[in-house]
Amino acid sequence: MTPVLTLEKQETLSVQDLLAERDLTPRDIELIFQLAERVKASPGSFVQALAGKQLALIFEKPSLRTRVTFEVGMTSMGGYAIYLDHTKPRLGEREAIKDVARNLERWVHGIVARTYSHTSVEELAEHASIPVINALTDLLHPCQALADFFTLSEKFGQLKGFRLAYVGDGNNVCHSLMVTAAKLGASIHVATPPGFEPKAEIVEEAKAFARKSGSKIHLFNDPVEAVAGAQAVYTDVWASMGQEYAAHLRAQVFAPYRVTEELMEAAGPSAMFMHCLPAHRGQEATDAVIDSPRSIVFDQAENRLHVQKALLLLLLQNGTA
Repeated sequence: MTPVLTLEKQETLSVQDLLAERDLTPRDIELIFQLAERVKASPGSFVQALAGKQLALIFEKPSLRTRVTFEVGMTSMGGYAIYLDHTKPRLGEREAIKDVARNLERWVHGIVARTYSHTSVEELAEHASIPVINALTDLLHPCQALADFFTLSEKFGQLKGFRLAYVGDGNNVCHSLMVTAAKLGASIHVATPPGFEPKAEIVEEAKAFARKSGSKIHLFNDPVEAVAGAQAVYTDVWASMGQEYAAHLRAQVFAPYRVTEELMEAAGPSAMFMHCLPAHRGQEATDAVIDSPRSIVFDQAENRLHVQKALLLLLLQNGTA
């Protein structure tokens, strides 16, 4: 019989929920990465770690990586995941969000929510006594950013002083990358078209953390200037979920921000390419870049599983659930 691995009591996050990167301490992130490394290296040690635990997945938006990795992560550790399709009606339309939270806390041990409004996830957490994990909102995507920087730590080791360039829309992924970079002491250059910059309040939040960690946050409109000297170049879709109506207009505005082999060369010969996926091939990045030896997009995707398993262990095994 495979022994059940339990975490040490000190292996506990400073938060009950994962709603935003701002709430995590650098020690929290280090703990998540250390446990993700252990989970990835020895998955068999954790096969019954969450036996008897139930997880509710509330999704207002489509998903491949997030849904599959949370479901596989939960079931591979002996737990069970229940998918709740809230694409129609959305969360809060049929029943008050606080009532959804108060019902679910009686049946399951944790909630993973992918919503349009960030306040929906916050409201779930406010009214549920069990952990709530933000699986993407229009404002933030913390699980993605954690997996991205875990991937970079595997490739490069020390993240303090690391140089990341983000090219494209100043969206939820961009927001999460900025704050996480600042927490870890990594520097990030963000290049967007004028008018598509990340939200000013998120920029200021990231800069406040950066002042403590020694990282640098810089905004550009010129993608070539932004990627110069970067160790990794990151991009995302030009129209996020819910912005499909503007896809044609955005395609014209963002065309100069396409990540091509030439832009990667401007970063440097050893720079790696990153994308949170799904990718619209030929739009935000060319096939030649996505499929090149420089690309680590599928390493990022794989590591969503390991990082989220670490989160589940930390929140459901050692938390209040």
